[in-house]
Amino acid sequence: MKIVKQILLEGKHQKPIVTDVFYKETHQPKKIVIFCHGYKGFKDWGAWNLMAEQFAEAGFFFIKFNFAYNGGTPENPIDFPDLEAFGNNNYTKELDDLKSVLDWISSEEKFKTEVNIDDIAVIGHSRGGGIVLIKASEDARIKKVISLASISDIGSRSSVTGDLENWKKDGVKYVVNGRTKQQMPHFYQFYEDFKANEQRLNIQKAVEQIQIPQLVIHGDKDTSVAIVEGHKIHSWNAESALKIIENADHVFNVSHPWEKENVSKELKEVIEICIDFLKD
Repeated sequence: MKIVKQILLEGKHQKPIVTDVFYKETHQPKKIVIFCHGYKGFKDWGAWNLMAEQFAEAGFFFIKFNFAYNGGTPENPIDFPDLEAFGNNNYTKELDDLKSVLDWISSEEKFKTEVNIDDIAVIGHSRGGGIVLIKASEDARIKKVISLASISDIGSRSSVTGDLENWKKDGVKYVVNGRTKQQMPHFYQFYEDFKANEQRLNIQKAVEQIQIPQLVIHGDKDTSVAIVEGHKIHSWNAESALKIIENADHVFNVSHPWEKENVSKELKEVIEICIDFLKD
């Protein structure tokens, strides 16, 4: 298996998009899968590398990346050394980053013999699920979309960090990262960007417009994004498929760091369902 890590893509917003690819070098075109991490996430979180390997073993060209403003850097793509960037992230920047990845793989000469650019699927976890659902409704290059434990609504989360008046006055709100104990800033631009792009950032509207195969996966023990959100996403597209993973939490029972050689039983189930869906 060929693994190329830390490819730096030029994004639209003056920060590189740190990207990894996993594939079996066969010089045969492969279905492309692009994976988007969630809020306070990153491409190397938990068992995502093991997941990438399993997709590559199954014959896919698997891409995962850090959103340019997720708080990581090219030197340290794990965790959040750049909190200033984290505070300046927003949904439209993440949509732009995903477009940049799509543009790159569609024209990259280096992997030309390994990829089928007419067969691209996107998978997003949590907030990344919302991003891929919106992008799937607006970019015809995407042929299939999978959301994992996805949010169904951006509006209710855009002011979730507290009192809007004080946020505007102070210019920043902080959210504690339970694992790293960092005070993660959200600058007020986050809310302003949402309000300026409210129509585009409507996940329900996006899902109702999706014309391609759609798979919704959610754990029934998810305490971060309630399972009702998965049911809502599924209800907005009569053609979508819904799979509930029993006893699975928000991250399908893996954690960070993940030192084991194999993924959890629940994440293994998720991967197998995704592979079946994408091969179909």
